[in-house]
Amino acid sequence: MRRALPEDAGEVLRLRQIMIDALWSAGGGGPTDWHAESLPTLRERLTAADGDFAAFVVDHPDRPGALAALVVGTLEYRIGKAGNPHGRVGHVFSVATDPDARRRGYARACMEELLGWFRERGAGHVLLNASPEAEPLYASLGFTRDPDPSMRLLL
Repeated sequence: MRRALPEDAGEVLRLRQIMIDALWSAGGGGPTDWHAESLPTLRERLTAADGDFAAFVVDHPDRPGALAALVVGTLEYRIGKAGNPHGRVGHVFSVATDPDARRRGYARACMEELLGWFRERGAGHVLLNASPEAEPLYASLGFTRDPDPSMRLLL
């Protein structure tokens, strides 16, 4: 397990696409034309090791140059409140494991590293959206279900 580097950006996008396909494309094969446009920004974010963005990865044991697992999160500031007076909130938004590398503990190792990164930066809590398949992993790490009043506006 290690921190993702700018040269991992293509593989990070590949694993993110695996996650997107599993959640929203009912069987995979979603569009990937956005990857080329996203790549320069992702490389830039992976270069800034001291910023509010972190990605942790595991190299694929059977395919040199490929990644087996990925966890990505950001640290956000929100005005403080009881239980989180400094207003620092971690948000996990990409967790993916290559299909041929699952059930080896890679996602757990990456999540534990990301949670440590959030703790070091003073996050009061961490948010994520869980698929039914991933919920046992998150529950074993201490996550609980919240009633979710969130809404979305596409711009």
